[in-house]
Amino acid sequence: LLSCRLYCEEAKDPKRRSCQTVLAEALDIVVRSFAPILPHLAEEVFQYIPYKKDSEGVFRTGWINASSAWKKPGIEEAIEGACAMRDSFLGSISGKNALEYEVIIVIEPGLLFELMEALQAEETSSVSQLNEIMMASQTTLLSELPKETPSDANIIKGTFLINLEGGDICEQSSYKVIARPIAKAKCPRCRRYTAESSSTPCPRCRQVLAAGKGST
Repeated sequence: LLSCRLYCEEAKDPKRRSCQTVLAEALDIVVRSFAPILPHLAEEVFQYIPYKKDSEGVFRTGWINASSAWKKPGIEEAIEGACAMRDSFLGSISGKNALEYEVIIVIEPGLLFELMEALQAEETSSVSQLNEIMMASQTTLLSELPKETPSDANIIKGTFLINLEGGDICEQSSYKVIARPIAKAKCPRCRRYTAESSSTPCPRCRQVLAAGKGST
């Protein structure tokens, strides 16, 4: 997930920059956490952080002070729900390369479906947050099974308990996951099976490469 965003996206793309922000925040919190018991290591790490200029050191800049902006209602449940579906998907293709598959997630209209829509606004995507979590080449989010679903399709069923507002909002939701071998070719840049030919980049990578040439 991190490597895809950091390597595949354009340098100034919000997805890539947001990933860098999360890593920076995580590093800051981890270093401050172990500073009391490993002071020399913490100080050395802090001094070598490239984006901190003229730093006063880890012991002169206060204790952990995470912003309340990181606590976004529903996002934790959305990620946990997506991870549960990913586990169902990976379990159904045990030992195989997840990138060689596309995933279809079917959830009846309700709170869980709305949470997944926050991770993927489009019906089908190869670049959404939901697809990155699923680790597949493409993810489709539907409210009912596709009509063309074969009768012998391997449909994995599961449930997820949503608990919001300290228990004030509880909802047990069911979902179905279908894994299908993807018909597209492997992109030579991002290694996902989203290209029309193995010799040409996928649409996302072509766009990033074109933007890079335009900025030079």
